[in-house]
Amino acid sequence: MNRKIYKQIAKQHGVTVAEVKRDMQAAIDAAYINPNLSAQSVKRKGETPTPDEFIKHVVKAIKDDPEEDKK
Repeated sequence: MNRKIYKQIAKQHGVTVAEVKRDMQAAIDAAYINPNLSAQSVKRKGETPTPDEFIKHVVKAIKDDPEEDKK
């Protein structure tokens, strides 16, 4: 599933999938310099999550959100 997301973003912005992943990792790394509670809740193997770990967390949060059912 993540592969499809990366491809869509890359196509929309006229860049490669590698560039999308690199830029996402840079943004995640910047957010984890001083992470807030929400950022700390992302399950990850390392000190900062990978783009795949981040996307998995966001997708799960959306699926688990009862407010999403009302939209």
